[in-house]
Amino acid sequence: MVSSETVPFSKSGGLADVIGALSFALAKTGTNVKVLMPMYSFIDKKGFKKGQSFTVEMLGAEEEVSTCSKTVENVEFVGLVHPYFTKRKGIYGDTSFTPYPDNAERFSLFSLSVLPYLEASGFDADIIHCHDWTTGLVPYIVKLNSKKIKTVYTIHNLAYQGEASRYDVLLSGLPLRDELFTGTGLSSRFNMMKTGISFADKVTTVSPTYAKEITSKEQGCSLEWLLKEREEDLSGIINGIDYKEWNPEKDKFFTPGFSAKNLKNKQLLKEEVMKEFGLKRPELPLISMISRLADQKGFQELLSGSPSLLENMLDKNNSNFIIIGTGDKRFEDKLIELDGRYENLSARIVFSNEVAHRVEGGSDFFLMPSRYEPCGLNQMYSLHYGTLPIAHETGGLKDTIVDITSDKVNGQGFLFKDMNPEEMEKAVDRAVDFYNSAPKKEIEEARKRGMMEDFTWVKSASLYNDLYNSIAN
Repeated sequence: MVSSETVPFSKSGGLADVIGALSFALAKTGTNVKVLMPMYSFIDKKGFKKGQSFTVEMLGAEEEVSTCSKTVENVEFVGLVHPYFTKRKGIYGDTSFTPYPDNAERFSLFSLSVLPYLEASGFDADIIHCHDWTTGLVPYIVKLNSKKIKTVYTIHNLAYQGEASRYDVLLSGLPLRDELFTGTGLSSRFNMMKTGISFADKVTTVSPTYAKEITSKEQGCSLEWLLKEREEDLSGIINGIDYKEWNPEKDKFFTPGFSAKNLKNKQLLKEEVMKEFGLKRPELPLISMISRLADQKGFQELLSGSPSLLENMLDKNNSNFIIIGTGDKRFEDKLIELDGRYENLSARIVFSNEVAHRVEGGSDFFLMPSRYEPCGLNQMYSLHYGTLPIAHETGGLKDTIVDITSDKVNGQGFLFKDMNPEEMEKAVDRAVDFYNSAPKKEIEEARKRGMMEDFTWVKSASLYNDLYNSIAN
C-alpha cells in the first residue's frame, strides 16, 4: 500500500481510514501487507524501528531518504523519512486551506521512493496498491522499471487530481509523455492522477456506481474520456466500516447500548440527545446531518433562497433537526442564524467524534443530500445504528441504500433521484410520513434490516484479493 495518510498514524479524512482498515483486513486473510507512508513531524515515533536508507534522484541531485517501521495487527507501517515530511506541520499544508506550494515535488519524491525502498528492504512485492493523486506517479515508474510488479490505482475522489505547473514534472526526472499532462501547449498542466489512471494495471473506485458515474461528463472532472478508455480495467469496490469503533451495542460514547434485537435503548438515547441539544417534543422524528459544510454535501440546495429549503421544512414543525459540522463560513453563519430562530433546529459548528456517535445513535433519520459521493461512510454508520438514511441517489449512497417507498420488503432508507430542493423535500416528507403513519413494527423492521447489512471490511478485502490475484504473475 502506498498512501499519503493512514490510520493509526496520520489522517486528514476518510482516505486514512480506508488504508488502515483495508490493510488490517487483508492481513487477516493471510496477505503480506506493508504500508508505505510519509513520516510526518506529528507522528509519535514511539515503537518505530530504524529501517533502510537509500538515495532518490530528483533533477539530477541525489536526495537522501531513510525509513523507519512499526508493526500493528500484522501490518508493517513504513515511514519515509525526509525533510519534505519531517519538517512540515501538516500533511498537505499547515492547514487544510493552505496547501504547500511544493506539494508536487514532495509527492514526486514519495512516489520515486517506492521501488528503491523495495530493493533496499528486499520485500518481493507482487502488487503495489496506490491511492489518490499523491501516488499517481507510481504506476508510471513501475511500468518503466519492472515487468513483474503489477499496480492497482484507487480513486477516492476524482475532483482532487494533483495538478501543478507543467515544469514541476521535470523535478521527477521521468521521461515526458502526454499521459502526464492535461491541456495542450502553454496551458498544459502536470496531472498526477491522470498519470496513475493511464499506467496502472487496474483502476478502482470506492463504489460500483461511482465507477460508472466518473465515465460521464457530469462527474468525470474532465477525465471521463480516459476513464471510458480504461473501462475494462475500471471497477468499484465499496468501502467497509470499522465495527470495533462503530458498534451500537458497545459504543463507548453512550450507555446502555442497543441492537437489532433490542431497540428500546435507542429511544432512550434519542431523548438524551434531544435534551443535550435543547430540542423539545421527542414524539416528533429526529433528522440529523453530520457533515462538512460544503456545496458537494448539498448545503447550497439546503440553505440558499429566501425562504430556504431548510426553513420550509422547519416551518412545517413536524420534525426536529440536528445539524453538525464545520466548513464554508456562509453556511456556518446561515445555520447559526436559523438556530436562533427555530426551536426545532439545533446547529453546532463543531467537529466531535463523541457527538457524531451519540447523534448517529439517537436519530430517527440521517439526511445526506450529497451532489456526488464516491462511497460515503455516514449512511453505513446510520444503517448500522438503526437510523434510516435520506439521501441523493448517487455513488456509494445508491449502492448501499434501498428505498422503502419502492421496496417495502428490503428497504431501509429513502432516496431521491434529481439533485434539487424540491426532490430533497419530497424525500424528507416521505420519511416523516413513514414515521407518523407506518405501524411501529414496520418501522422497527426497516431499522433492523439496516442494522443487519454486512458493511465489514472482510467483504471488501475479499474483493480486493480477487482483483490482485487476477493480475499477479
